[in-house]
Amino acid sequence: MIKRKYSAIVFDLGQVLLRFDYKFFVEKVNQNKPGIGEQFLDLYKKNYDVHRDFEKGLISEKDFISKMLGYLEHVIDEETFCKYWSDIFSPNDDVIALLPILKKNYKLYLVSNTNSIHKKFGYKHYEFLKLFDKLILSHEVKFIKPEKEIYREVEKVSGFPSEEHIFIDDILEYVDAAKRIGWDGIQFVGYDDLLNNLMIREIL
Repeated sequence: MIKRKYSAIVFDLGQVLLRFDYKFFVEKVNQNKPGIGEQFLDLYKKNYDVHRDFEKGLISEKDFISKMLGYLEHVIDEETFCKYWSDIFSPNDDVIALLPILKKNYKLYLVSNTNSIHKKFGYKHYEFLKLFDKLILSHEVKFIKPEKEIYREVEKVSGFPSEEHIFIDDILEYVDAAKRIGWDGIQFVGYDDLLNNLMIREIL
């Protein structure tokens, strides 16, 4: 591997730093009406463009919630939906423990396809987010991975050349998109593999 100079380490959030699983949402709403959680997920997947538009900040939180409550036949109210829909996260402590170590020598950035509800109700309180120099969130910058513009948003903030960024994401398509604009990238498949990749690159 050719030795590169890295200045910025860019992390994805979901399934890298925070695990998430919608089964917890399904279980909770099913307590209000059996099977409604599975019905919701089916409609959600069939209308995934609504999810994407919400992540890009193209539709309002109010309109999104209204549509989701329709999928749920209004068996829960708005506040309960936000709570249940966001109560799906759990910290990946091993990866999180790397952040203060990496921060000693590198700028840290986070890039996430996410939305205002999950930020507000789901992960905003996690202390490790304060270790990042900047959070680049899709609904705030109006771009989503793998669109190249969201990676350029990081470069605008960091001020470093493209080749000095390395991106860690569980989705290979998003890693490949970063590589196409000159970044290095690692697909996250687990803590040990990540550690090995960072050591090979002499980052750790």
